[in-house]
Amino acid sequence: MHTQARERTNLPTRVLITGGAGFIGSHLAEALLERGDHVTIIDDLSTGRFDNIDHLTNHPYFRFAIESIFNEGVMDRLVSECTQIFHLAAAVGVKLIVEQPVHTIETNITGTEAVLKSALRYRAKVLIASTSEVYGKGNAIPFHEDDDVVLGPTIRSRWAYAASKMVDEFLALAYYHEKDLPITIFRLFNTIGPRQTGQYGMVIPRFVKQAIAGQDLTVYGDGLQTRCFLHVDDAVQAILALSDKTQAIGHVFNIGSTEEVSILEIAQKILVLTHRQDNAINMVTYEEAYADGFDDMRRRVPDISKIKTFIGWEPKRTLQQTLQDIIAYYDKQNIIEGA
Repeated sequence: MHTQARERTNLPTRVLITGGAGFIGSHLAEALLERGDHVTIIDDLSTGRFDNIDHLTNHPYFRFAIESIFNEGVMDRLVSECTQIFHLAAAVGVKLIVEQPVHTIETNITGTEAVLKSALRYRAKVLIASTSEVYGKGNAIPFHEDDDVVLGPTIRSRWAYAASKMVDEFLALAYYHEKDLPITIFRLFNTIGPRQTGQYGMVIPRFVKQAIAGQDLTVYGDGLQTRCFLHVDDAVQAILALSDKTQAIGHVFNIGSTEEVSILEIAQKILVLTHRQDNAINMVTYEEAYADGFDDMRRRVPDISKIKTFIGWEPKRTLQQTLQDIIAYYDKQNIIEGA
């Protein structure tokens, strides 16, 4: 009989978010605070930004630690004071993954191990953020949680991220089955929205910033590769609902949009929405952008029937609305920076 975490009550939950100063983590922290929970985040700011959480620091239920999850003493204290952990700390972004494979592998695998060990000590429920990257080169579209996986060769550092996140999932589920630790895993497909940075290769903020600056947009490859982009607020609502669902423990869920679009189409949409139709779209090979032999997937589409069955979730925002939110965010940033 596995541990059954109780369903959410009216009492506030004490939660810890690893990587809480990141793009998704900061939005999750906001949503948790809005519903009355007590939120602590830990983030070493290697990819997260303090600006993402600065507006939360005066909230009476919010605390933060600018520290690494590898600091055992700090993690032990923070986990001892919470009942639920959202583990989002990870190496993110294709550019970072290709350029720093050692950092990617160590951060993902060793970091998850550290979180699980601390959680086990205090029997805290853990929700682990995984990724659509674990589907690798699969071509059985749409991707279902139980699909077989095909990865590229180990000589391509591109696949280190996918493999490390698969190990994270294996380890987390082992803690569930062998040690009775309440675990839920969610695989995020391309999630976008305000606060996301293009610094590590995220395509949408890079396009939007280029367009607003009056620059030509840079598309990698032939631009015909397709993705499904989900608004971060929709992703957060899915994560919160899973955290409240006892029946979700021990399961893996896709979280993503099913509105498929090519990268070239996205670039064209952004030029229209920013009124920069006169800007050009420049095609750049993957070798120029990343490294020789870089692998990419032609399509990445989730099957979200499982999460819909469990919690009734599906995206509410269209791609058009999502792009408009991101453009408005960067327009505002330019006004603030230019003030």
